[in-house]
Amino acid sequence: MSVAPSFQANAHPVDPFGIIAPQLAALDAFMKAQAAQFEPEIRDMAGYCLEASGKRLRPALVFFSGWEFGGRVDESLVRAAAVVEMVHLATLVHDDIMDRAELRRGRLTASRKFGPDAAVLLGDALFSQALHIASQFPTAEVCRLVSASTRRVCSGEIMQTLRRRDFNVTLADYRRMIDLKTAELFRTSCYLGAMLSHQTSGFADAADKFGHHLGIAYQIYDDLVDFVGEEKNIGKTLGTDLATGKLTLPLMLLLDRIPVDERARLIADMREGHSPGLATSQQRMHQLGIGAAVVQSINDELSIALESILPFSSAPAAPLLKELASLLSRQVASLPTSVVSPA
Repeated sequence: MSVAPSFQANAHPVDPFGIIAPQLAALDAFMKAQAAQFEPEIRDMAGYCLEASGKRLRPALVFFSGWEFGGRVDESLVRAAAVVEMVHLATLVHDDIMDRAELRRGRLTASRKFGPDAAVLLGDALFSQALHIASQFPTAEVCRLVSASTRRVCSGEIMQTLRRRDFNVTLADYRRMIDLKTAELFRTSCYLGAMLSHQTSGFADAADKFGHHLGIAYQIYDDLVDFVGEEKNIGKTLGTDLATGKLTLPLMLLLDRIPVDERARLIADMREGHSPGLATSQQRMHQLGIGAAVVQSINDELSIALESILPFSSAPAAPLLKELASLLSRQVASLPTSVVSPA
């Protein structure tokens, strides 16, 4: 396989989200209006979730992949972006219940605010509304793609839930879970944007592959942040993977590299619902070079993502997708060097 072009930060980085500001504003208006579509009894609850505007990565991928010269706001792309974002919000509601998370995007999680029982059903309602919007496209292809992706995302979440505190999870198992739970919706977002905007022949498949590998890179980054990030900067509860015994790449590498007796103690503690705490884990990760190894895995995925769209450099969407990969690279580079740099 040929080597992909460098994804290091440009000397004068461009904010890709600033470029699609009109599209994101249209998306926000559409999402807020969706609250009125829910039954009056749960309208405020749905609105609470729909107003939680985070990075909007998946909608942004729809807009980037569907970008045309001139950057007009396309209603079909706005609706497609709303569909994937609503599916994503539903998964977050369910994730936070299972992780017992307190914060999401700087606010109380739906589970913390409304209780876990109501939050489960609220997540289901968001899923249903997303598919309802998808069914209103003139082509059944959108609904087919989104419904299949929703099933795969839920399958990945189920796999991960069933294997909590299962310390026999392999790297292949981990890759399969993040393929489903995260990369799937990234992939679908990119494909939908390119398909609905009728981009150059073959670009939709290239964008699909780009989204897939970007999604893997992003999930590995998110798993690393759970260990090394700062809660006040990230805006969500951190350390949940360690506390709930969810095997992610950082934890798997930690277990693989520590002495046998230390590994046995750590596994026993996590099986009983205890953990050594973030500070201790961060120290061991640095000593064993785990953060640096995880960063390399992220960079490898970004390289493959960029290579997939290299033949379409002249497509109007390509520069924005490249800049998004560069943005993630810069975020990785900004992580605490005391943890992610080689020991």
